[in-house]
Amino acid sequence: MSLAHRYDFVLLFDVKDGNPNGDPDAGNLPRLDAETGHGLVTDVALKRKVRNFVGLVKGEQPPHEIYVKEKAILNNQHKRAYIGIGRKDLLAGDDKKRKGGDAVDQARAWMCRNFFDVRTFGAVMSTGINCGQVRGPVQLTFARSVDPIVASEHSITRMAVATEAEAEKQEGDNRTMGRKHTVPYGLYRAHGFVSAFLAKQTGFSGDDLALLWQALCQMFEHDRSAARGEMTTRGLYVFKHDSELGNAPAHALFERVEVKRKDGVDVPRAFADYEVRVAADDLPNGVTLQQPC
Repeated sequence: MSLAHRYDFVLLFDVKDGNPNGDPDAGNLPRLDAETGHGLVTDVALKRKVRNFVGLVKGEQPPHEIYVKEKAILNNQHKRAYIGIGRKDLLAGDDKKRKGGDAVDQARAWMCRNFFDVRTFGAVMSTGINCGQVRGPVQLTFARSVDPIVASEHSITRMAVATEAEAEKQEGDNRTMGRKHTVPYGLYRAHGFVSAFLAKQTGFSGDDLALLWQALCQMFEHDRSAARGEMTTRGLYVFKHDSELGNAPAHALFERVEVKRKDGVDVPRAFADYEVRVAADDLPNGVTLQQPC
């Protein structure tokens, strides 16, 4: 079932005593807006969690395979596409010389049919074996914390040793030192968009959309690690338009979801320290509000 509606959504999630998205260029410190001190989580990090959830619940089987995953050899997937459309003959010779043509369009369509993340988020698939490019109907912004965050740094030690030479050292000398960075607490907000026009081009369906909402609601429940602390989806507010083109500007709808600290709270340390207000009584004509979680 193809989409016939535009969607705009607000995603709220929080972190407690964890690093929601480390910056490799800053010693894996939590990402920050240098001017305001607000925490950031990239769209790529959020998409990664959606991909992991879908791969987990769907068992990595078509039409829900995952294209971008750890140690995936992308050209091998491109080869599968050409074999799948019956054009194995094009795999002979120098792959880089193959340019455009009907075969590329067919291969791109095959990739969309089989890979959930390709038809959802899009992909550049022109590396080596050319399967073209796909512009995905689902787009996410960076998530930004509601309030400035403080990145705490913790020293950690190791009691075990790796070699006999280390074991012979005096007690206290063989403890490997390290650093761990956490955010004591942060509530983050991201915005997302679903285009019905692009969904028709990739084959993104109503079932795919339902799976996306499920992933956004439950993705942190299956992505636990000591480094990330406690992360939880706290709200998903979906504005559904009656038309493909849309019935109101996205920014005007996002402004209806107001998140602020409760009176008397100077240092928030839990979701209960915030109040979420949604102006849902006088929505623009043709717009309805859904809350999948």
